Amino acid sequence: MDLLEVKDLTVGFNQNGEKFLAAENISFTLKKGEILGIVGESGSGKSVTALSILGLLPYPKAFHSPQSSIKFHGEELINNSRLPKLRGSKISFIFQEPLSSLNPLHKIGRQIAEMIMQHQNLSKEAAQKETLNLLKLTGIPNARQKMDAYPHQLSGGQRQRVMIAMAIANKPEILIADEPTTALDVTIQAQVVDLLINLQKKMGMAIIFISHDLQLVKKIADKIIVMKNGKLIESGTTGNIFSSPENNYTKELISSFNPLKNVKKENNEIVLEVKNLSVKFPTSFNFWGKPKTFFTAVNKVSFSLNRGQTLGIVGESGSGKSTLALAVSRLIPYEGKIFLKGKEIKYNNKNKELRRKVQIVFQDPFNSLNPRMSAAEIIGEGLLVHFPDLTEKERLEKIMKVLKEVGLSNETVNKYPHEFSGGQRQRIAIARALIVEPEILILDEPTSALDVTIQIQILKLLQQIQKERNIAYVFISHNMQAIKSLSDTIAVMKDGHFIEKAPADEVFEHPKEKYTRELIKASL
Repeated sequence: MDLLEVKDLTVGFNQNGEKFLAAENISFTLKKGEILGIVGESGSGKSVTALSILGLLPYPKAFHSPQSSIKFHGEELINNSRLPKLRGSKISFIFQEPLSSLNPLHKIGRQIAEMIMQHQNLSKEAAQKETLNLLKLTGIPNARQKMDAYPHQLSGGQRQRVMIAMAIANKPEILIADEPTTALDVTIQAQVVDLLINLQKKMGMAIIFISHDLQLVKKIADKIIVMKNGKLIESGTTGNIFSSPENNYTKELISSFNPLKNVKKENNEIVLEVKNLSVKFPTSFNFWGKPKTFFTAVNKVSFSLNRGQTLGIVGESGSGKSTLALAVSRLIPYEGKIFLKGKEIKYNNKNKELRRKVQIVFQDPFNSLNPRMSAAEIIGEGLLVHFPDLTEKERLEKIMKVLKEVGLSNETVNKYPHEFSGGQRQRIAIARALIVEPEILILDEPTSALDVTIQIQILKLLQQIQKERNIAYVFISHNMQAIKSLSDTIAVMKDGHFIEKAPADEVFEHPKEKYTRELIKASL
């Protein structure tokens, strides 16, 4: 008998008197000790399918069709009053963002111990001892000290390990991991996947691993189901899915691993030069409110950038990449010197022309776009500042032209940010930067908030724009494959400074630093 059998599962929601189906007629099985990967982009129905197993949807707003069935050891789980007892004991769940799942007011040792005592007849002392063992098992350094830490005092990878410790605390038969690595750096992603594989072997539990990253699922899953628009479009063993994919969407997901071909751009004109740039943030103040001590986020970084070329800056969260981007864009104070085409620009320089020539595209377009402004107003706002003499007709013509350039139709001009997909919002953010005709575009993780197929579309768009405009890019990412697809030169950043900088091919073929080799290995 299968450990878990999902048959003809349909998940719907009642919205404003209408019914919306998020998943339709989904069927799959899971055997003891098996790892199933569920893959698909945002909105494909992956998470609602997984949440249905433990009845974690907002019923009665959510509903299932009469034919829907979810059986655990042959016992029907839909509308089963025993579900609360099964949650966390027989079937556990790991959510995508651990910081929002952990209680910020309680120490992690207490939170794990409470999970144990809820399902096992153990004393407080015994539960604390088991908590320590779990933290050690999941690879938390200084486990005894970390028991007294609050969630905000841990790194993202450590918080996810705490979530895994809580999930396996009661030795479940099934562990459901819903995008458990999406918010983590690539090296930490690899560590979490390796941890799950090792725990699965030690404990013999079955795992449902959900992700939009097929490459990541390939590393862990025995079999895979691919979902799109609420439907299961392909399933099979991992080997078969990769060797003989049948559906075009599956083929597209697989081909998205392969980095885009980066065409070398030859140009000797230096448009940007950064010398000994440092950024420091105060960490303590004296009685008069003046800073006493500082944290150095960027430490004496230097580089130059030629017209039409791309400098890729790669590193983990906290390495100083985004702080460097903000400093070069003169959005935060800095020490050192920045030269634009040989002319020094300073943080407090009011020259609009200099500011126009360096534009930035941020990581999350939804947060960087004004929700109260239409696409036309967002894109055209810079024209009012930098080209105030344009007529309304001329301004609209420029907006339409740049919309076409980024692959959006004219019908989008009057829509608002919430009416667009993530990829469309990022295209609007790129259009906003391009319309003022910059010479340098700083791209701060422009694809990390997007599904893998949309990432490829945006990278292709950026390649095309650079070719047509001969614009220079500073491309910041923790994704080595994305960096490889655009960069002429790659700088590896760690602890606020460049530890390695060389032509892109040289960095990938002959990395000098151990940290660089780890980044490349984790991205393969």
